[in-house]
Amino acid sequence: MFVVAGVSGKVGSVVAKTLLLQKQPVRVLVRDAAKGKEWRQAGAQVAVGSLEDEEFLARTLEGARGFFTLLPPNYQAADFFATQKKTADAIASAVKRSAVPHVVMLSSIGADLASGTGPIKGLHYLEEKLRKTGVQLTAIRAGSFQENFHNALGPARQAGIFPNFAPSADYPVAMIATKDIGALAAQSLLSPAAKSEIVDLQGPAYSYRQVAEKLGSALGKPLKVVDIPASEHVPALTQAGFSKELAGIFAEMYAGFAGGGISPKGDRLVQGKTELDETIRASVH
Repeated sequence: MFVVAGVSGKVGSVVAKTLLLQKQPVRVLVRDAAKGKEWRQAGAQVAVGSLEDEEFLARTLEGARGFFTLLPPNYQAADFFATQKKTADAIASAVKRSAVPHVVMLSSIGADLASGTGPIKGLHYLEEKLRKTGVQLTAIRAGSFQENFHNALGPARQAGIFPNFAPSADYPVAMIATKDIGALAAQSLLSPAAKSEIVDLQGPAYSYRQVAEKLGSALGKPLKVVDIPASEHVPALTQAGFSKELAGIFAEMYAGFAGGGISPKGDRLVQGKTELDETIRASVH
């Protein structure tokens, strides 16, 4: 039995579907029982509960061959990092109690760093907590998601602009499609490495100007790239609806990438193949 978290999202759903297509026994975790219906129809077992609930998770993991997990961000939490830490502690404790032999974790580029990475800091904490349990850990440190273009959809549709938070709109950045992350996670569960490893997962590289051009083409109108300097990151994000705390956390991440400190540092590198055009076409109608 494989246990898969995050099946209501883009990565976890691919993990579960890939395993089911290969006739593997799968138990999915959902917070809302209504969301379990489609998974039962697809042949999966469904466990209703939260990753923050150690007792529930430990029971759900008993006898499992492998576990795919992530650290879902709660952007509405009063204290973002305290919530991340609480969830990570519950996951690690449940993993240790259940003695599940292998965990595949969706992590991120930059998770080698303990600070200066904004929201990635929580993934560093979860990686470290899982290592301390003694479980065999496959940490997939994904690069920037291709699907991040969704953050620009509102301004693009309403004002014809593409906000750019990077120092240069012309610098190429490796961007990975979430379906490629899910595929690698499923493969890692089915064929574990001989020992724990950190896998850097990168995709094709695009500049943000290219992203804007491709998104504009899909929307049927040209988009103007608007460069937002670092000094304006927090005001721009709060104007977009972020709390001041969350805006500061994301501004810290942008600064980390801009400073060059966030880079692949895993045991091996896997290259995803999905092109950005395909990802945009699948999302923009």
